[in-house]
Amino acid sequence: MFVVLALVQVLVLNYVWLFNVATPLLYVFFAITFPRNSAKGEVLVWCFMLGLVIDLFSNTPGLASGSMTLLGLLQPYLLELFVPRDSADNMEVSVATLGMGKFFTFSLILTLLYSLLFFALEAFNFFEWQMWLLRSVCSTTLTMVLMLAIESVRSK
Repeated sequence: MFVVLALVQVLVLNYVWLFNVATPLLYVFFAITFPRNSAKGEVLVWCFMLGLVIDLFSNTPGLASGSMTLLGLLQPYLLELFVPRDSADNMEVSVATLGMGKFFTFSLILTLLYSLLFFALEAFNFFEWQMWLLRSVCSTTLTMVLMLAIESVRSK
């Protein structure tokens, strides 16, 4: 999934800008779908590596890697809030295992945090905070639509 998401982002989705505001950040899906029993360090390293690959091919030095590292740090802890207590240790994160409501909420929180940090680092100031907020919310929405579309295909 690492390679596929990186290629799709770099070759296709980086060139999608809806109304010059929103761009899909689909590679966040990689961090969201790490299994429950993954080591925290492993999640952190893989998320950093994907961010680094995106940075190298998207000319965004440090933006994606820094934001993905934060996501890799938060994902295991947030996941524990959403999984049922009696679930298996090796549970995969998907709509089929968490249910639509929990998966949507979990994905939305992580995607919104990622977008807020990514676009804050990109702007590096808060003089145009309305544009920062608009880009974060619109990109999160577009990313969520794509992730739910992938999940609907993946769960069948």
